[in-house]
Amino acid sequence: MASASSPDTMLTSAKIVIAGGFGVGKTTCVGSISEIPPINTEAWMTAASEPVDRLDPGIDKTTTTVAMDFGRLTIGQDLVLYLFGTPGQARFWPMWDDLCRGAVGALVLCDTRHLDASFAAMNYFEQDSDVPFVVCVNLFDGVLTHDLEEIREALALSPDIPLITCDARDPSSVARALMAVVEHTMRRTAGSATGALTAR
Repeated sequence: MASASSPDTMLTSAKIVIAGGFGVGKTTCVGSISEIPPINTEAWMTAASEPVDRLDPGIDKTTTTVAMDFGRLTIGQDLVLYLFGTPGQARFWPMWDDLCRGAVGALVLCDTRHLDASFAAMNYFEQDSDVPFVVCVNLFDGVLTHDLEEIREALALSPDIPLITCDARDPSSVARALMAVVEHTMRRTAGSATGALTAR
């Protein structure tokens, strides 16, 4: 986290990545919570992209993020979150390394209707990145259709990775999810520092 001083308080800024598969609600999530007009790099999906862009039955999206989504959220008087949404299509995954560089944490969205689309994102943060992450079930239609423990088992998610829910359309719900990421990062950072001291 980076800090900048002001006359009355210490302002801390943090970069949070919103990740996940195609159509899980990343763009909606950033757009619903950003206090500035979000920056979206959406492109129309065309017939030419059908051989490379996965579109599961029941998903009626007509656009896809081709670079990133960007937004900003001020939490209280001393914390500003900069939000970077990743592209979901597999052909854009090489951009994830750049988007995750400098991030303090990630919110990995998943859709229980298409749970298999979540594995690639989780594998990235488990195997290819050291960014702490929280897995979040996006409540499409505002309904949790499966018990969280059942979802954890289906995802083979480690017990030390938080599993929460949010409605990507609801700013207050998204704010709680983002704070869960910040809190998880702080706990992990504190645990790492304690472990380092113990090892000396």
